[in-house]
Formats: sequence, structure tokens, C-alpha cells
Amino acid sequence: MEKAQKAVDSVVDGVKKVAIGEKKQKVKKDKAGDGGADAGPLELNPAPQFLDDRLQLFNKLKEKFDAEIAAKPREPITITLADGSIKTGTSWETTPADIAKGISNSLFKRTVVAKLNGDSEQLWDLERPLEASCKLELLSFDDEDGKKVFWHSSAHILGEASERRFGCSLCIGPPISDGFYYEMGLPEGAAVQQSDWKPLETLVSKIVKEKQPFERLVLSKEDLLEMFKYNKYKQHIIKDKIADGTSTTVYRNGPLIDLCRGPHVPNTGRIETFAIMKNSASYFLGNKDNDSLQRIYGVSFPDKKQMAEHKKFLEEAAKRDHRKIGRDQELFFFHELSPGSAMWLPHGTRIYNTLQEFIRNEYWKRGYNEVITPNMFNSELWKTSGHWDYYKDDMFTFGVEEKDIFALKPMNCPGHCLMFDHRERSHRELPWRVADFGVLHRNEASGALSGLTRVRRFQQDDAHIFCREDQIEDEITSLFDFLQTVYGAFGFTFKMKLSTRPEKFMGKRETWDMAEAKLESALNGFCKAGGAPWELNEGDGAFYGPKIDITISDCLRREWQCATIQLDFQLPQNFGLEYMTSEMVIKPKEEASEPAPKKEKVEAPPPEAGAKKERVYKPLTPGCARPVMIHRAIAGSIERFTAILTEHFGGKWPFWLSPRQILVIPVGVGFFDYAKEVQTIFKEQKMFVDVDLSGNTLQKKVRTGQLAQYNFIFVVGDQEMKGREVNVRNRDDPTTQDRGKPVALQEAIEKLTALRDSKKSDNPFPGDAKPAEKPAKA
Repeated sequence: MEKAQKAVDSVVDGVKKVAIGEKKQKVKKDKAGDGGADAGPLELNPAPQFLDDRLQLFNKLKEKFDAEIAAKPREPITITLADGSIKTGTSWETTPADIAKGISNSLFKRTVVAKLNGDSEQLWDLERPLEASCKLELLSFDDEDGKKVFWHSSAHILGEASERRFGCSLCIGPPISDGFYYEMGLPEGAAVQQSDWKPLETLVSKIVKEKQPFERLVLSKEDLLEMFKYNKYKQHIIKDKIADGTSTTVYRNGPLIDLCRGPHVPNTGRIETFAIMKNSASYFLGNKDNDSLQRIYGVSFPDKKQMAEHKKFLEEAAKRDHRKIGRDQELFFFHELSPGSAMWLPHGTRIYNTLQEFIRNEYWKRGYNEVITPNMFNSELWKTSGHWDYYKDDMFTFGVEEKDIFALKPMNCPGHCLMFDHRERSHRELPWRVADFGVLHRNEASGALSGLTRVRRFQQDDAHIFCREDQIEDEITSLFDFLQTVYGAFGFTFKMKLSTRPEKFMGKRETWDMAEAKLESALNGFCKAGGAPWELNEGDGAFYGPKIDITISDCLRREWQCATIQLDFQLPQNFGLEYMTSEMVIKPKEEASEPAPKKEKVEAPPPEAGAKKERVYKPLTPGCARPVMIHRAIAGSIERFTAILTEHFGGKWPFWLSPRQILVIPVGVGFFDYAKEVQTIFKEQKMFVDVDLSGNTLQKKVRTGQLAQYNFIFVVGDQEMKGREVNVRNRDDPTTQDRGKPVALQEAIEKLTALRDSKKSDNPFPGDAKPAEKPAKA
């Protein structure tokens, strides 16, 4: 049964993790303005017949299931709580709810779900009897697993309301990072309207007040097909994902019964506040060739205070939306003639180039060599690397000269393997660190594109390190320092997770153990040196090696994954990479002077008709060893990182990264030449300086500069011109907004140059501000 449950769960997980199926849908505005004035009856009357048919079958099968549970042998069990205390109970009778209530009613009310034996795969309904002795954790909404269960239960409530209102065929309703959604097919392909939101929320309120219990039932595949015979989407999932002869679970609340792994909250009354956030169109299972469905998004909380805080957070996030700021500050835009490919305007390009320059400077300090690789390759490259079978649908491919298939590269690693293999390599050359800002393309579905966070054309701070096994730990430790330098410059904190060997893996177990031990040692060393604690993410490594996933936290406490550090044993083997070890037999001089013979490509014997061609790996040359390949990116996609920075800073760029650093404002026409001279002086220092020579008033010019988020505004008049000064207003120092601070020109140059180079946000001109000169009469 567990296999079948995981199969169903994988369908949900696959769809919720990618927005690939979501389509942009125009929202029809409600002319009445109240969101529900013309919404019609609250729910269908009479109710759809499938609700009653489904419920009758459920009750019949539930009676049989309950009898089976009642017949289970009762035995004494021990329940060990998180604090180490031990409670006694009886198998198939004692529930986590009993344990929670035995401690306090307030604990029970706070608890969303139970976790058994520290395993997130063993989340347990509070009212479900325990079957054996176990370790028990009682999780609240504040726990990540608890939050997912709470939102999953809320999705079921939304599903019930949708069935009652539309008579729809439900598809999937998973929790997501900021709430949940339910996907459904409405009769005759109808669309959800914004005017449906209020009636749905009214139905949800009724469902919550009824405190409908969530009931769990295990069903065979045959019974599932009978129960959901009215719903072609459920039929597809059951037939495709649940093996014959196996069973899985459904959950009921009120008239809703849904195919679901669970678990859920005890009853619908736990959902204190609920709100629909948006709706959109989508494709069944994310495939554009399938039916178009409707998707309704919502969010819920166990108390009203958290809902109010969430809405306030959304308001702040909307103000910081990188798409809005990008438009307002003229940084970038997108055009329908090249979807998913940003058009970087001059000011946006300044940010883009400054980020790359920052990382390039770090490369120089840390012994990286920057390389340039082609944008397109013959598909044979991806077949050698192993990407083609799994990734070709996400690549832009095209024919060349009617015989070869080429593709735009979606990643740099195979090209870097070709570079390593270009000639013989010695152990003395390792580690070999190569970095590449090459343009990458990925064939994202149009409905999945979202500003700079999901694009088709992008560049990464991509680098690969080829090293010996004994160099792994030192290289990883060096990367932690790299992370601190880059993220520290932007004020980010970060967390790390070590993902270890999965069930299906490539290579020898002892090699994995060695690699994981080195990563763990490096992580522990980082912690001892003052770094943040790391988490173990057991069994979630890539098939080709363990990895460290790094998430950063922005000013709104949102987490973003940007960096990744991955060990790879597979690509060096696929490409037959090797280096000469220190034990390599030294060739005689006369042999060494002869040109090295060209490496022969090892081909597999021709396969039998219909048989899959087996990969044949090139054997190691005597005295040689395979390098370990470390994939690493810190900023990740420059496009996505720019989006994160835009929202983190809210468009108020730090001076060193700002596309608008200085605005010079002359108080009158007589000081235009001095203003231009000041501009030239600071431009020579590689600073972005503009001059406002418009006919606007001084006050309006200053206000315009402030709204444009210039870091410094220099007002210049007679006093400043005669004294070779500038009157400085600092965007980040409120005391200088109305009255500037006179600063000698040379002092301003020195201090702003130092501020830029230090990448700090200090005030270079502390002290009392003085009034600027009054505008000169024309």
C-alpha cells in the first residue's frame, strides 16, 4: 500500500513543484464591484448525484474497514515523547490525540498532526490509533510539516465548497509554499470568475462551523475506480499510478471524499481563517496537450492575527515586486517576440554588469580561470553526458544541414568536461577551477514564465572544480568562505543542508561514504568557525553524488535557494576524464618528445535489434585516476538573483550596486557648467552620475531625484562653485533631505570611492547638515 500511496503523492508533488501547467487567464472584472453580487445561487440545488453515490459506497466500505480495525489484537505499547518522557497505551486504540489531551487541552488544540519516529514520511492523524510502540512528536502550525498538513486540509475544504458550488471534477489539491490550491474541471469547460470567490468563502465558513471530521479509509484499486467513476481525472491517476492488486487511502469530510495520502487535521473547525487569493487556468498534469482546468489558490491560518500579518506581508511584497520596480526604474522589460528573455535597459545592465564584475573579482582572488564555451552543441554531447534522455524536452533543439540535431546549451558542465579532456592532465594541475558566464537557454513552458525568477534565457555564475578526492574538503571549505563573502555583501544570512546518498545511486558505496564524510567534516568546521548550523537531508542527494543546498533569507524572511554545491562522480566517468597521478610511470625523454597519440573513442559493440545500447565507459589508463567534479553556483542565475536583490532592497540599491549613484542639481542656469564639471569628475571615477538641467524648480528636481532612488544628490550654486564643493543630500540619511551638507569636492571623491570599493552602507558624510543655497534668479 505504501508504494501506491507514494505513487499518488508523486503525481501531486510533480505538479505542485512546477508551474509548468499554469496558463495566464484574463480575469473578468465584476461590474457590481462587490465580488459576488451577480454570482447566482450559493450552491447547486439539487446537489450533484455523484456526491450521494460516492457517500453511500464510502459508508458501506467504512463499516467493513472499521470492523477489521476492531478485530486487530490489542497489545501494550510505549510512546516516547520529544522530551524523553514515556507514556503507555494500547495498540489500535490509543491515539496521538489521547496523548495530547492527557497533557493539556491547550496542547491538543495547538497540535495539527503527529510525527512518528522522527520521520516526516510517518505523519499521523491525531485521531488515528497508533499501531506499535513509537517516538511521538506533536506538531503545531509553526512546524513546517504541520503547516503543510494544515494547508492540505484547507485545500480539501475548498474542494468540498467547489464541488457543492460547481459540480466540478476535482483533480489535485496540494499545499504549496504560501498556501494551497485545488485544480478542477468545471462542467462544459466553464471558468472560475472572481465573482465566485465570495460565495466559495461563504461555503467554507459553513463547512468550518460544522466541524466536519476528517475520516481515513483504505481502499483497493478496484473500489477506487468504482468510487471515482464519475471523474476522468481521478480515473487516470488511479489507473496510471496505482498498481493492480494494491490499495491506498481516501479521506472524507462532509460530502467530500478524495483520493489522498493524508494526514489531516482532526476536523474542519481547526481552520480559523481562510481566504481565496487568486484563480487561474492550468493543464491537467501540467501537459499542454491535456484538458484545460481551473485552479483556485487560497491561504488559511489557525488564528486571525496570523491572517492579518500575512496580508500585511503580501502588501509589502507587492510594493517590492521586482517586476514593478523593474518597470518604474527602467531596468528591464519583456517582449512578446521573445518570451522569457529579458530586455535589459541601460540602468538594469549596470546592475547586471556590476554583479558579474563583483564575482569576477572574487574569481581572480580565489584562483578561478574564466572560460568561454559555445552556445550550441551537437546532441551527441548531451548523449555522452547523459542529459539527453532526461532533459531534451527542456532544451531548444534544431536540425543542422538536414542530418545533425543541435541544441542551445541549458548548462555548462558538459562543455567544461570537453575542456578538461582537451589534453592530458597532471595531478599537479588540480584543483582546476573553471568559471563560465555563458548564455544558457531552457525551454520553459510559456505559462511557467514569471518575471526574472523563471526565464528561458539567462546567465549563471557557473563554475566547476576538477580535483582529487583528497582535495574535496579543502575546496568545500573554500566555497563556504566564498558564500560568506558574496552573501555578506548584500546582508543575506544563509542555511545549508547536506543531501546524502539516495536509494538509486551511481558508483561505489564506499566512495559515497568518503565523499559524505568530507562534506560533513567541512560543514562541521564551518560551524565551529562561527557559521550557522547545518541540517541533514538524508537520501536526497543527486544520483551522481551528494550535494549541499544553500538557501538565503531576505529582509521579508523569505527563503530562496540560489547556491548549490554538488559532487559528481558520473560526468568524469561518462566523458572518460582522467589525470596522471604521482605514481604515473615517467616516460623516457625520447618517448616524451614524441607527440601523444590521439585518444581513441571507445565504442560499444553494435546492439541487437530492438535492444537498448549499453553505455561503455573508457577504462582508466594505467597510472591515472578519475577527477571528482564539483558543480557550484553562488548567485545562480544572474536574472533570478537580480530579482531577489530588487525585492530585498525594495529598489533602494546600495551605492556600489546602484544604477543611479549621483544626481547633480544646479540651482540656476549660471551653474550649469560647474554641474557638468562635477559630473565629468565623478564619471572619471567610474561612477554613474546624471545632471538635471531641466527647467523644474529646485524642490521638484530634488524630489524627482529622491523618487528615482539616487544615493546622493549634489546641489551646486555660487558657494559650492567658488569653494569647489558640493552640497550633499544622502538618500539614507533623513537629516540631509531638506538641508544638504557642504563637502569639499576632493573629500567627496575620496569618500565615495572608498564607500563603493568597501561595498558597505555606511554614511560617508556624518555630521550636521547645513541649508543649501537658495535658487538663483533667472
